[in-house]
This record gives sequence, C-alpha cells and structure tokens, in this order.
Amino acid sequence: MFDRPPDRLYPIVDHAVCAARGVAVNDLALSCFRGGARVIQLRVKSGPSARFLDLASELIAAARTFDAAVIVNDRADIARMAGAAGVHVGQDDLPPDAVRAVFPEGVVGLSTHDRAQVDLALASAADYVAVGPIFATATKETGYSARGVALVAAAAARGKRVVAIGGIDLERAPQVLEAGADSVAVIGDLFTGGDPEARVRAYLRALA
Repeated sequence: MFDRPPDRLYPIVDHAVCAARGVAVNDLALSCFRGGARVIQLRVKSGPSARFLDLASELIAAARTFDAAVIVNDRADIARMAGAAGVHVGQDDLPPDAVRAVFPEGVVGLSTHDRAQVDLALASAADYVAVGPIFATATKETGYSARGVALVAAAAARGKRVVAIGGIDLERAPQVLEAGADSVAVIGDLFTGGDPEARVRAYLRALA
C-alpha cells in the first residue's frame, strides 16, 4: 500500500497536455514508470466521469507492475473506486477534511499559491502541500504569477512534504530542491527531447 507523499520527482500526466502533443495518456504514464518514477498524478479536467474512471483504473493496474502508484487529481470518488494511492486537490476543490471523509485511506495533496494558503494548508489534513507556480508556465492557468523559490522556502521544514510546481525544468529542478522542496512536479518538460522515459531518468539523476 502506498502510504506516503510523492518522491523527489512527481510527474503529472495531464490529459489535455497529452492530447495537444498527440501522445496517449497511457503511453506517457508507462514511459514515466519505465524511466523510474514511482508515483505519478493523473489529471483529467474534462470529459465523462466514466472514461476518467476507466483511465485511472488502467493506469493503476499498470503502476502495480512497476511497484508504483497513481494519485488522482480532484476526484476523490474516482480515486477511491479505482484504487488510487490518493487524491490531489486545488483551492476550489473539496477541502482535505472532506476528501478524508470520502477516501480516508488515501494520501491527500493540496495546491497553494501564496503564503496565506500555505499556512492554511500546513494546518490542514493534507499530507503534502504543493506550492507554485514557481516559475512562469503555460501548462496550466492558475491566475497567479510566478512565485519564485521564496514560496518554497516559506513552506519548507514545517511538518509536511513540499512539492514545487510550475515552470520547472531539468536545469531549474536542483535549485528548487535547494530552496527546501522535497519534490518537484513536472508536466510539460517531460516531453523535452521527445523521449519522456529518458527525460524521467535524467531528472532522477539530477535529483539524486
């Protein structure tokens, strides 16, 4: 049973990003697992819930063959039905306490974008806190400007694991860890070089 927050590398497999690049979600997930990632997040923001559940179930079955895990974005109900390791929610989603009521056995992550949100998240039922966007990013519209590594430092070493997200690439990742992040979440940069498996391996070397 996966019972801990993400490792140093936390790939996010985003359905919309994959579609825009002509890559199947399953293929990207398998590339991450083959590259050595042991936890990924599945993000599906649109489409039928039944398809989301099917996709989550497929990825979770694949993850088990690599002794890996899948965290589902937003949907605690789908995460529980599919047997996911946990749920990641944003500021406008169910709060961590409500997620616990739906999915008590799962890991819970919470996104934050400023120091006030970080403070609340650290006092919440979340297991880990994501902070960002650290750098400018075009992958997801958050409504927040780049926060820089100062937001990472503000969240670090306060009792919960900190995941940095937003505009992080292979060159910047070590800098983010030096600021106090425990993990880096990567979305768009997984595709750099055209070989996500090799990119994951490169991240794992850089973050070791």
